Amino acid sequence: MAASSLTISPRKLRSDLYSYSYQNNANIPLVISVLASLIERTMARNERISKNCKSALTKDFRSRVFDCHETPDMTIQSYLERIFRYTKAGPSVYVVAYVYLDRFCQSNPRFRIDTRNVHRLLIITIMVASKYVEDMNYRNSYFARVGGLTINELNNLELEFLFLMGFKLHVNVSVFESYCCHLEREVSIGGGYHIERTLRCAEEIKSRQNEERRYNQIARIML
Repeated sequence: MAASSLTISPRKLRSDLYSYSYQNNANIPLVISVLASLIERTMARNERISKNCKSALTKDFRSRVFDCHETPDMTIQSYLERIFRYTKAGPSVYVVAYVYLDRFCQSNPRFRIDTRNVHRLLIITIMVASKYVEDMNYRNSYFARVGGLTINELNNLELEFLFLMGFKLHVNVSVFESYCCHLEREVSIGGGYHIERTLRCAEEIKSRQNEERRYNQIARIML
């Protein structure tokens, strides 16, 4: 597919821009709907606070880099579904992205998620989370096209995000599970729903590999 055919206007993110075979039959993970619901409620709360006390939402100039000049004409749910369809990032990526969103807001208390910055924040957090969780990833240029940004915009936003986060990207199993539980409580009607916990498997594999390396080192010393 020619690169020019992937160019996206931030105002018009068309769902039919790509023509992958899985586009129509992909099962959207429930975590996407839960995450969209949580973010929308956060934005509504921030809007109420802004109306009641505008001084409370004075933005740090550093975080204004995430503000769009034009607000994308796409809901949070649709935007997350778009990212899923074209990147196939697993459910655990969205959990880690939620961790990063929370950490970002804690690290920058004057920052508030709103309609002008939410889309850029989501594509950045999901891309960074994918790099942390997944073994193989698309290039930044691909994520930029999926997110409706230029490659230069995405690269700059990623760099700003990492510095504003203080490069605190590690998510251990206990933190991951606590955020899973929080998300699961949002859909706990009748129970039975559990967000995929691939990080636990990853941590267990890493632990076994470390044990094997230590055993091999001891064996070499004894020999």
